[in-house]
Amino acid sequence: MIDTLYFLALLSSAMAWGRLGLLSEGSVRNGTGGGSGDRCTCDAFLPSSTFPIKDLVVVEQTAVEISHKLELEMGKLEDYEIKLTAYEEIIEIIELIELSVQIEQMEKNPDAYNDADKVEIKIEIKQAEALIKELHLSIKGSTTVFESLRIQITVMVQTLTRLELTYDKNLVLVTRREYIKVQLQLEECERRHQELFNPNIGSCAHTGIIKVSKPVVSQLNANLNAGYKYGGWGKDSKPVPDRESMYWYSGYSSASIVDIRLYTNYKNLLLRNHFQHHNLHSSWYGTGNNFIFRDNTLYYQINNPFGLAKLNFTTGKYESKVIPRASSRFSYTNSPNQNFDFAADESGLWVTYANEESAGRMVIAKINELSFGVEEEWQTSVYKPGVSNAFMVCGVLYAVKTVDIKTEEIFYKYDTKTKQESSVSVPFERFQDKYSNLDFNPTDQKLYMYNDGYYVNYNLWFNYTAKATVEPPVLLS
Repeated sequence: MIDTLYFLALLSSAMAWGRLGLLSEGSVRNGTGGGSGDRCTCDAFLPSSTFPIKDLVVVEQTAVEISHKLELEMGKLEDYEIKLTAYEEIIEIIELIELSVQIEQMEKNPDAYNDADKVEIKIEIKQAEALIKELHLSIKGSTTVFESLRIQITVMVQTLTRLELTYDKNLVLVTRREYIKVQLQLEECERRHQELFNPNIGSCAHTGIIKVSKPVVSQLNANLNAGYKYGGWGKDSKPVPDRESMYWYSGYSSASIVDIRLYTNYKNLLLRNHFQHHNLHSSWYGTGNNFIFRDNTLYYQINNPFGLAKLNFTTGKYESKVIPRASSRFSYTNSPNQNFDFAADESGLWVTYANEESAGRMVIAKINELSFGVEEEWQTSVYKPGVSNAFMVCGVLYAVKTVDIKTEEIFYKYDTKTKQESSVSVPFERFQDKYSNLDFNPTDQKLYMYNDGYYVNYNLWFNYTAKATVEPPVLLS
């Protein structure tokens, strides 16, 4: 009797997960065994792979922990806003340059100032120093927390993806919702952090990129297919009204462009809940993976004829353009058919390619968005087959190469304004082995990478030359 109750409990538990397989009518049987009297004997054939509930519990616990940490950080950010306001007021009062002059005058003519004047100036300096130090420590602390949370979320992404690909999706739906909630909280926290301490989005008052963040991994593609290694994702670089928060994705198992999905916001991207799914007409199919979405228009490469294409989803109009000198022989190292690479930055739309005349060296072309014609071209000295990808920021081309199995490096830049090129070294980390799309978006100053089927993005740091940033001045000792 005890064995029967145990089996019924096991049966009930297994059936709840939908993972118990009864091989035949004889798989569960009642009978008597030798010397067992009226004892009931039952055999159950359970599947070789049971649902790893422990993994799911770990993910759920991690989600709760990260959520609590983010709530604390959001509270800190609200405190930072108050402190920054106080900081600005102090700066307005002190005007440190004038203060320096005033102190110099004191040294030259000490009799003109009394002790009260000197004490007042010292107090103002000490107040500013104390506030600046506190802000620096706060910012540094938040940055450390964000990096830690990113690592935890990356582990959650991998676990959830593995569970979704292996087991019934309904079993992990609740946990995925918790993960999405945490991911959105982190996104909002980072956005506010960026607004407070990097208010330069859209500004080109800098001398270039000086740092790239750790990879921020969103999830596996909307097709839930790790074989969809070719594709791209991101935001519209020039969004139409009411679509500022829209995301897009297009992926395939080969270097082809056959469809595109649009999502109203980041949350729906994570939920894989698109509001539009456009299947391209077969005569409009594209190739390569360096396409972008700009002004509700897809810009991409075609092979028949070999050239450029644009498909406007507002008007439904399709256009193509041939660049006679462009060659189909030179592609990036990561995937085939990446002959034309579209890019968008603060100054407009660009495309890069290589030709026979330049012996495979990259050419930068500025595209007129209305006429879809080339306005101007610049010849670089960087050999395209030695480049893994490239992008434009403020009219400057940045070329990237692979260093090792985990590391990429921005190693070259060409400024179209000055026609100057130079070597740089800004390494950054990949999430997976290979990637097929890397593009900068000027609306949030992020790099978007499609990395072996995963959505990945990076924050960028620039060497700003103007005082647009909230940057503490050097105080007198």
